[in-house]
Order: sequence, then structure tokens, then C-alpha cells
Amino acid sequence: MKLLVNNIATLAGIDGGGVLRKAGADMATFDTIENAWMLCEDGIISDFDTTDNRPAPTQADTIVDAAGGTVLPSWCDSHTHIVYAGSREQEFVDKINGLSYAEIAKRGGGILNSADRLHTMTEDQLYEQAMQRVNEVIKKGTGAIEIKSGYGLNTQDELKMLRVIARIQESTRLRVMATFLGAHAVGREYAGRQADYVNLVINEMIPAVAAEGLADFVDVFCDQGFFTPDETARILEAGAKHGMRGKIHGQELAPSGGVEVAVKHHALSVDHLESMTDDDIALMRNAETMPTALPGTSFFLNMPFAPGRKMIDAGLPLTIASDYNPGSTPSGDMKFVVSLACIKMRLQPAEALNAATINGAAAMGLSADYGSIAVGKVANFFITRPIPSIDFIPYAYTTPIIERTFLAGDEV
Repeated sequence: MKLLVNNIATLAGIDGGGVLRKAGADMATFDTIENAWMLCEDGIISDFDTTDNRPAPTQADTIVDAAGGTVLPSWCDSHTHIVYAGSREQEFVDKINGLSYAEIAKRGGGILNSADRLHTMTEDQLYEQAMQRVNEVIKKGTGAIEIKSGYGLNTQDELKMLRVIARIQESTRLRVMATFLGAHAVGREYAGRQADYVNLVINEMIPAVAAEGLADFVDVFCDQGFFTPDETARILEAGAKHGMRGKIHGQELAPSGGVEVAVKHHALSVDHLESMTDDDIALMRNAETMPTALPGTSFFLNMPFAPGRKMIDAGLPLTIASDYNPGSTPSGDMKFVVSLACIKMRLQPAEALNAATINGAAAMGLSADYGSIAVGKVANFFITRPIPSIDFIPYAYTTPIIERTFLAGDEV
């Protein structure tokens, strides 16, 4: 099946193929062509050009008129927790009243609160709730997403979450990567016995997840008050033995060794980084690990923002992601994340757009097939209404701009 998109004012986020991530000064380049068309065949981008160079093909099964809008690659959101039970707006009020994230967690809120709620829900109920969020982010332009477990905190509930993620993979054209995050917090049954809980994660949970083939990655919350670097290393090593590459929640609450263990164990990404230090930045030079900032979390929790400007100026790549979850970031709006990266982290629009597309795909191991407009990549893209430039996207931070979205060449 051939899909032709014509009358494109600006085709943005293009590359000649082979770009797997952008770093440092290269992040300031978000290539565009004007007065363009794009051809997709069987869900794959097969050609594009300007109408000045050559006219658009005349034969296609479906012709889409972009009506002078801009076409961009779909957002690649590499850090979410969208399989969860209900909302936590009371904690939102607690934060307004002055309680910190750590204080709420100590009172039994936060992650443990979500785990309690999830325990009472069926897989079908979780799936129905999660699909509402999935459909929401698709409409907002997301085409590839990583979804974590971590609100189960016992073997059966973690498996339940991961099975829901597998159902999402099967029932939507959204590209979904699954992450096992049993080490999100210590389950209530193991209060005061963190070492025993780590052993449970390693000796029971990881083998059970692997036996059902439910996770691409293993993640650990390596931070102050959660899991230590040594515990994190043990969990990453156990996951690697079962084919799950590491990801890390690190340096959110304090400089706690998350970056060092991520680099040492070749984790695909280390995420949060609100407390990242200059030494951490130096450690990440020439590392495989993708530094990933979550500006929505900083916004919602009124925390410092990750030093994205420093990272790029130091020559690092940078990814930005939504962290969509019920406690610290109840939003999956990647356009707003791009705006926050510009406004609060001092990224240029092109840098923020790269961080949310090609680098987001890289932080999921997907950038060979997603994250830019390139021949041979999956045809995940959205069409905006006419806008003056790509800089308008983060500038107009609450203005809806998306008119149509396409996943694997099909309109959704």
C-alpha cells in the first residue's frame, strides 16, 4: 500500500539515514525542507523531496493533503509508567501544603500507594485504564513509548503489569518497549528487609519475567532512600543474564551514584538527573548510556531541572521524556515537555526536538527504525496545522497544533 503526503509546507526532522543519536553541537541541527512531499509504502518511508526538485508521484493508494502544515516524526517517549491504578490527587494537595516527595513516601504514599491500589485491580481493569492513556498520548503525537512496571512490588503483581504492557503492544500500532522495574521501591511485606527484597527481585522476579518474555529492559531506582549502587549493580547483572539491558532512575533526589553504575554496566539510559553533578557529566563523555531528562517531573514537583544545557555544551547527547505517572508527572504531553526543555533547561528548539525524537528512540534502542524522517524508517509522523516555523512548537506551549497522526503509515 502506498501513502502519499503532499502539500507539506515543512518536512522536519529529516536525515539521510544512519543517524542513531545526536550529541553536543549536532543537536542544534533539526533538518527541514520546504514545499515537500513524502511517500510511504507498506508502513515504511520510501521517498521524499521538494516539489521544486521533482513533482510528487501521481500514483498512490491513499493521498493525504497536509494543507500547508508541517510534518514531523512522532515523539519517542522513552520513560513512562502509564500502567497504573487510579490517580493520586491527594498527594498533589499534600505537595501544595509543603510535603516533599520523600516525606510523602515515608508516610506510605507515593509508589507504595500505587502498589496498594494496583494489587486490588484485575489485569482487564488495568488494561482498560492504561489504554485510555495510550490513546491520549497517540493523539498528542507519540509514536514510540517505553512503559515500566514497578507498581506491583511483588512477583505476581509485577507480572500482571507486564502482561498488560504486552497486551498494549499487541493491540495498538504504537511501538511499545517494556521495562521491568521491580526495584522501584521495597514492597510493604519487606519493610525493614531491603536486602531480602533485592534477593527476591534477583532470584524470583527476574527469572519469572524472563520465562514469559515480558521485558526488554530492567530498571532500578538508584537514589537516596531507595536502592544503593551495589544493589543496583547486582540487579542489572541479573537482568543481563536473562537478556534484559539495564536502565536506571538516578540522581533525582541526590547525587547517589546512579550515573557511575549506569556507565559501568553499559545501561542504555540513566534517567532523571535533577541532581547531576559536573563529575557525572565527565563520566558520561563517550559513554554508551543516554542521559535522559524528565522536565515534567521537575515542573510538577517544583524541583531543580536536569542540567540539560550543561550536558549538551559538554558534548553529550540528551533525551527528554515525559515520565507519565500518577504521582510525580500525570501528563504524557511531549509537546509540553519540549517547551519545558526550552524554557527551563535553556535548550534551543532544535535541540529539544531532537531530544524528543531521534534521541528518545535511541534511549529505547529503536533509532535505526524510529525518530526521524528517513528512507527505510517506520512511517510514524504527525501533521500540524499551518505554523510559522518549528520554533513555534515549543513557543506556543499550550496551543494544540496536531491535525492528523499516522503510525506505521496508517492514520490513527
